[in-house]
Formats: sequence, structure tokens, C-alpha cells
Amino acid sequence: MTQVVAPAAERVQRPPLRKVRYNRREALAGYLFISPWIVGFLVFTAGAMIASLVISFSSYNLATNTARPAGVDNYTGLLEDPRVATALGNTLFYALLAVPLEIAFALFLASLLANVGRGAGVFRTLFYLPRMTPVVATAAVFFLLLNGNTGAVNDFLAVFGIEGPQWLVDPAWIKPSIVLMQLWAVSGTMVIFLAALKNVPRELYEVASLDGAGRFRQFWSITLPMISGAMFFNVIVLTIAAFQVFDQAYLLFWRDQTNASPEASLFYAVYLFQKAFRQFDFGFAAAMAWLLFVIILLVTLVQTTFGNRFVYYEGDRS
Repeated sequence: MTQVVAPAAERVQRPPLRKVRYNRREALAGYLFISPWIVGFLVFTAGAMIASLVISFSSYNLATNTARPAGVDNYTGLLEDPRVATALGNTLFYALLAVPLEIAFALFLASLLANVGRGAGVFRTLFYLPRMTPVVATAAVFFLLLNGNTGAVNDFLAVFGIEGPQWLVDPAWIKPSIVLMQLWAVSGTMVIFLAALKNVPRELYEVASLDGAGRFRQFWSITLPMISGAMFFNVIVLTIAAFQVFDQAYLLFWRDQTNASPEASLFYAVYLFQKAFRQFDFGFAAAMAWLLFVIILLVTLVQTTFGNRFVYYEGDRS
């Protein structure tokens, strides 16, 4: 009698029914645990985004609570409003100035802390404290420090015979003054760099020193490649935050609506806020928000496409 051999697919051993039920029970428990986040995301994030997309195609006034279809008028209005281009240009200039300086300053602080021996915990706490300071308090302090006539920054520069600028008045120095305020709270980025520096194997530096490599060479050939993943992450996060800068500019220049604020301090998020909550033109503000979303998405895609080529991952070792 000829023996019939079952096909290979049929000979694959199926998992026991009890194990399948157990896996389903685990999955159900997992979904139950994250259900508060899922509900919050669907209602407050995804739902809000869909609602704003609908509002962007309508003329909706919050003061009168009236809405009428507007088609693409809000999006064409973005091209016709010169202040949109001004705000976008100011924001782009700020991002190009702030992100490299924040990366360099945070990496410098992290390198200092990585080499501290005794009292390292105390210094880390002191360096991180500015991050815990409320933005309103920070803005109030920097409003006094950067005063062109009586500020401590210009008084310090005068000791060396340097005449300080009018930080909060001169259009050329308005964005650098906001960058200085932002550098005060760079400790969050510093902590990420510090963790990355601590994970660099010490053996690599020992071998490099035996080969005669100096500190700069070690930093360029060992430290930077080994922390490139953390740097890549920080660049993306800081770029997204820079395009959404609002608190610093609003508190320093736009909080008092009775005085005319300089156009150099008009950032995109500030103008969006004015359109939504000063002029109550929610349709135009929603269109602005979606334009910003698309810009950030495109910039992030470019960064991830080209930045990944320079990032070293340990799993890529041959």
C-alpha cells in the first residue's frame, strides 16, 4: 500500500488552543491598559485634527459662533497675507539660528558633566534646574537682563569696552535675544547627550590614545559617531520645537497689546494665535496650522532621509 505524505504546509505544527487563548487574553489586557491613551488620542488629537481640517475650509467666527463654507479661500488667503510670509521667514531664521546653537551648547555642557568626578550629582542637578523654571518667570528675568539701557548683559559687556545692543528693540537682535532665552533651558537636550556620552566604550579612547590620537581627533572620530543617534534625535525634536516657538516671543513682545511690537518678533505661532484668539478668525488660523503641519512634516522627512546616512547604529556592525 502506498503511503500518502501530507504536504509540508499541513505538517506544520499548530500552536495549542490553550496558548492561542492565552495570547488573546494578553492582547486584550494590553489594549485595556492603553485604552485611556487610545480614547484620549482619538478625541483630543485625531478628533481635533479632523475638526481643524474641516474648519480650515470654512469661515468660522468664534465670537458669533457662525460658520459658512469657504472652499479654499483660507488657503489662498495665506498666499495673499504678507504677514504670513513675514512670520514664516522669522520662524525659519530662528530655527536655523537656534537649533545648531542649542545642539552645540547642550553637547558642551554634557561633555563637562561627563568628566566631573566628585559632586557630579550636584552639578547635574544645578545644570538641570533652569529646565524646571516656568517660562513666564524666565521671560521676566530675561526682560530685565536684556534691557538695552539698564540690563545686566550690557553692563557686563561694558566692562570689556563693548557697547551692548538694544536686544529687545533692534530688529537685528530680537531673534538672537530669544535664542539666548532658549539656551537657558537647554538642559533637557543636555541630559540626552550626557546619557549617550556615558554609553561610549572607554576602550575606544584608550586605543585611540595609544595610537597617538589627540582629544580633538578622539572627539571627531569616536565621540561624534558613537552619539550620532542621540544627536539625530535631538536635531529633529529641536527643529520641530523651533517651528512652533511661541511662549518666549509672546511673553517678551506680544503680551502687551497696547504697544506696537516689532515685526521681527512676529513668529508663525504668534500670528496664528492672534488670528484665532484676537481676531476670532478660526478658519484662517486652522489653515495656518495645517500649513505649519505640512512644513514640519516635509522638513522632518528630509532630515530622516538624509540624516540616517550619518547615524551609526551598533546593529550595523559587520
